[in-house]
Amino acid sequence: MFHLNYKSHAIAVVGIIFPLSVFANDIITPARQVIERMTGTTAANINFEVLPQHEDKDGYGVSCSNGKLTLKGSSATAFTYAFYRYAKQACHKMASWSGSTLHLPDQFAESDIPVTYSPYQFRYFLNVCTFGYTTPYWDWKRWEKEIDLMALHGINMPLANVATEAIAERVWKKMGLTDEDIRKFFTGPAYLPWHRMGNLNTWDGPLSANWHSQQIALQHKILKRMRLLGMHPITPAFAGFVPEGFVKLHPEVHVKHFEWGGFDKSFNAYMLPPDSPYFLQIGKLFIEEWEKEFGKNTYYLSDSFNEMELPINPNDTDSKYRLLSKYGEAIYQSIAAGNPDAVWVTQGWTFGYQHQFWDKQSLQALLERVPDDKLIIIDLANDYPKWVWKTEQTWKTHKGFYGKRWILSYVPNFGGKTLLTGDLNLYASCSAEAWTDIDRGKLIGFGSAPEGLENNEVVYELLADMGWQKRPIDLDHWLTDYCRSRYGSCPEALKKAWKELCRSVYSSLYSYPRFTWQTVVLDTLRISKYDLNDTFFRAVEDFLSCAPQLKEQPLYRSDALLFAAQYIGAKADKMYRKALDAKNMGKQTRAKQLVDKTIQLLLQADRLLASHPTDRLSRWVEAAKTTAMTQKERIQYETDAKRLITTWGGIQQDYAARYWSGLIKDYYVPRIKLFFAGSNKEELNKWEENWLRQPYDSNDEKPFNDPLTTARELIYSLRPG
Repeated sequence: MFHLNYKSHAIAVVGIIFPLSVFANDIITPARQVIERMTGTTAANINFEVLPQHEDKDGYGVSCSNGKLTLKGSSATAFTYAFYRYAKQACHKMASWSGSTLHLPDQFAESDIPVTYSPYQFRYFLNVCTFGYTTPYWDWKRWEKEIDLMALHGINMPLANVATEAIAERVWKKMGLTDEDIRKFFTGPAYLPWHRMGNLNTWDGPLSANWHSQQIALQHKILKRMRLLGMHPITPAFAGFVPEGFVKLHPEVHVKHFEWGGFDKSFNAYMLPPDSPYFLQIGKLFIEEWEKEFGKNTYYLSDSFNEMELPINPNDTDSKYRLLSKYGEAIYQSIAAGNPDAVWVTQGWTFGYQHQFWDKQSLQALLERVPDDKLIIIDLANDYPKWVWKTEQTWKTHKGFYGKRWILSYVPNFGGKTLLTGDLNLYASCSAEAWTDIDRGKLIGFGSAPEGLENNEVVYELLADMGWQKRPIDLDHWLTDYCRSRYGSCPEALKKAWKELCRSVYSSLYSYPRFTWQTVVLDTLRISKYDLNDTFFRAVEDFLSCAPQLKEQPLYRSDALLFAAQYIGAKADKMYRKALDAKNMGKQTRAKQLVDKTIQLLLQADRLLASHPTDRLSRWVEAAKTTAMTQKERIQYETDAKRLITTWGGIQQDYAARYWSGLIKDYYVPRIKLFFAGSNKEELNKWEENWLRQPYDSNDEKPFNDPLTTARELIYSLRPG
């Protein structure tokens, strides 16, 4: 065993003292630094005991007696997870997106957490879409906080896609494309995830030289910190998509033109055929340019068929299988040509989303020419088969992915939507059930892949803990501990509230949890659904009844405002649906009365959320504007950011549906007024586009003087009876 006390700055190995510099792979210093950044105090009095890994899997543990705290871990993230478990269990503290109560106590509380080894080699986090719906305008300060939160939650395999386009630009220049051709290829910053997956080109672009230089500098810091913490970042690879300028330069190459998202084909992708020599050449160049800038990496992400089907003859399955086999080989070989030690990583979302296209033979064909140890499939959406697709889980359908290594994961959030949703019982048991299945194959990892962060925080706390055990979690016991950690204590009314939350919003998962007033009229393409029902209303009432005891707890206050605002939003939605019915029946006076009451409620919810740590439009817009280096960029980035969460593009209107202060008052409410005043679709579209291009003034957000008291008063006034 290794032991370290930072007063001596030395490691003891079986009684012999060595200076830290002797150990090239110091896993203790970066763990200590995370603890110090997250608590704001020195961690000099914490002892660190290094554990061996078991079959490449991490272990952690904690012991504390007589005021001496010892963290045990086999990696930096095992140490930080050990500390976080101690902080939650013994000190009743928590760190989350909406705030943190972590600090080091004057006297360490007694604790004994036995050494536990994760059943997984990798604990995965993030989604390609997160880099649009959440992170596109983050600076290093925000990324540093996120990486620290990842470390506390034990994550050791994050996605790291920043600066993809800066490297791609160098590749395209080497391939003979002009600056104009390259600039036209890229989308605006918030839409880059769909550009990377081949869904979308040009939309809201171009990207400037400033953007590329900023992103390269940022990615250096991100990768340096991730590697310092012993994480295994997944970085981008070439997926086969080429600019229109390349197509014009090489008319002899028969590219495939895909379709996606209801966009005009001029915005959609061109993909190289797998037998083109350019596939290997470009893929090799991309890896070489990436590693020339950022150093060697092992895990490279390439998603070539996200939500798109190959344009093939549906009746010629043999040709389909041959083509898929060639594509699998081409993608892998293009990565290996740049780095023979690299592992191709692909998101398994599309295999379930398009399960009719990806039958057993099709997926086997894609995988058959790739060595088993050179591919990892992230089976993203293990929550979706139950709630949306009504199918068997994808890994079960495909027999544990036919000998390839894979990661079991979930997509608890789509588009960064902020309404409460998630199947906690499924999250507490589903991965454990996989371990007992004879077809689990080479299951090596576990994680979560939210499209948007900063929402439904209970889900991610639960999933972080599931990454360290095979057995199901006792949800009742876990939730009691969660409340103590998050709010400092768990009075009976709070326990009751969370049981009611589990029976309502947290016993379901829907693709489109949105209010009807957020889509103006009922969306028949993407049907909105949520479980903010009577059980949820009782939960919020019980939760707010604890305010006299818990009002000084910051995470209680933020949750109280969030729950209360969603309570009000749901009550407003019921009224709004009645207003729509009255309008459709020609009862204009009644419709106006109902919509006026709806708007009054929404404006109150908007003011409540003005005091919430995350659910504010101003944070999103200010991050976009701060990234800009010129006035032109400022306008582009703000428009780009606002478009993504409102009109989106193609058939994705109102997809992201954020329930945010500022967005309610300045976007949703005026749009409702215009609709009920008789504006047609064309007029609404014109107003929306004008709103996107008008600067948002964050000074218009007007919080209540005492938002928690006001929240209780508002909820009391809306209670039945």
